[in-house]
Amino acid sequence: MNFPSELKYTKDHEWVRVEGNEAYIGVTDFAQRELGDIVYVDINTVGSEVAKEEVFGTVEAVKTVSDLYMPVTGTVLEVNAELNDNPELVNADPYGKGWMVKVSLADLAEVEGLLTAEAYQELVGA
Repeated sequence: MNFPSELKYTKDHEWVRVEGNEAYIGVTDFAQRELGDIVYVDINTVGSEVAKEEVFGTVEAVKTVSDLYMPVTGTVLEVNAELNDNPELVNADPYGKGWMVKVSLADLAEVEGLLTAEAYQELVGA
């Protein structure tokens, strides 16, 4: 499994990549493996401020539907439109082309409270 050290992680298996006052968010390699083949991503929160730990969408795999939890408070600026026709990108490239939302951060300090790659690896027993 892959745990890029430049990312931050949550106990709910989301990752965050900060770029200035914005961040990209997706699900971890561990999460996509646990879910199996992802067939649909449903995110309709563009333009909305979503508080930390609130649901910002769902991901549907062959056998289950899982909520996606916002790791930091922010306004959803963009949803990865490629996932509409290619939800399998989340399985193939969870930290790259499989990103889910881009947000404007409300409080950059919230990022510091997230897990490091090492702490996340310990959490999932990798």
